[in-house]
Amino acid sequence: MSSTPEATFTHNKFVDPTPLPASVPKVDEVGATSAPLKSASFFIGQYCKDYNDDFMLCKSENNNPEHCLKEGRKVTRCAIDLIAKLRENCGKEFEAHWQCLENNNQELGACRKPEGVFNTCVFEKLGLKKNIPGSS
Repeated sequence: MSSTPEATFTHNKFVDPTPLPASVPKVDEVGATSAPLKSASFFIGQYCKDYNDDFMLCKSENNNPEHCLKEGRKVTRCAIDLIAKLRENCGKEFEAHWQCLENNNQELGACRKPEGVFNTCVFEKLGLKKNIPGSS
């Protein structure tokens, strides 16, 4: 008998079961793990820039966790909206890229080929271009 507990794997999305206080209006979880979020991150930054900027401005004005909930919900909704559009318009390319990241320890360099295909699809279907901050 082994003293090491066996690993338990699940194929369900993780959603924190802890309920928020009733005073906090509900917002859906993004419902994506780190690999899809990393794959979409540059596009989320571009697509949701105005909401992100408002949230960061709010946080710089008052770092109380409850102060910027409204702005934070807008950021979350925007990310959910974009991920839905990525899945709808470039689903195969999006999945190929984030699965590559998942299988390669989140190393972007190991996934340049599927990344290029994904970036091309996103530009052609959604008009979003991957821009790396500070690179131009």
